[in-house]
Amino acid sequence: MSSDTQPSIGAMMAATVPMARTLNLVFVETTAERAVVRLPDQADYHNHVGGPHAGAMFTLAESASGAIVLAAFGDQLSRAVPLAVRAEIGYRKLAMGEVTATAEIGRPVADVIAELDAGERPEFPVNVAITREDGAVTGEMTIVWTLRPNDPAKEK
Repeated sequence: MSSDTQPSIGAMMAATVPMARTLNLVFVETTAERAVVRLPDQADYHNHVGGPHAGAMFTLAESASGAIVLAAFGDQLSRAVPLAVRAEIGYRKLAMGEVTATAEIGRPVADVIAELDAGERPEFPVNVAITREDGAVTGEMTIVWTLRPNDPAKEK
């Protein structure tokens, strides 16, 4: 998918992922190279110190990873479903106010598709940085995704 499909990926995420709607996530940029998603500052999703709750930041980062996966592999949806396999998050600094997640795929897309073509169930990491408005990195998350073939009999 090209960058001219940006609104459709954000709209697709909002339509199919209720938590993205609930948190009012803003899909700023979505390409196969990078996804940028913003969590507005909302008191309803604050923690005990007045910043965004850890669960809201997890959802923000996971949503950014899902957006880049759709952008990179949307043309594979007829034969495979993308699924998050596991995730690890580190909270580095106090997050206050609006935060933004920037996601990048950690493997070449062509390599992942080649594994799918070979009948395998490829896994690939998506690395996400969560930043405050001043640019400080408040969290880092890695989500490992897979493309599960729609026909499990073809899966090696």
